[in-house]
Amino acid sequence: MCRAVLESEADGKAAEAINDGIVYLMVFPYLLVGGVGFAIYRMMRNRTKS
Repeated sequence: MCRAVLESEADGKAAEAINDGIVYLMVFPYLLVGGVGFAIYRMMRNRTKS
């Protein structure tokens, strides 16, 4: 249904907005995993120094 609506639009603005929204939503899991990984890295690094 969504695909049919997006393909029927002439200018493609809605399709571009949908794609931007998907990319926006995909960024957050990577940021969360990266943040947790960085926190673990810093914890391990500080543990070996002391």
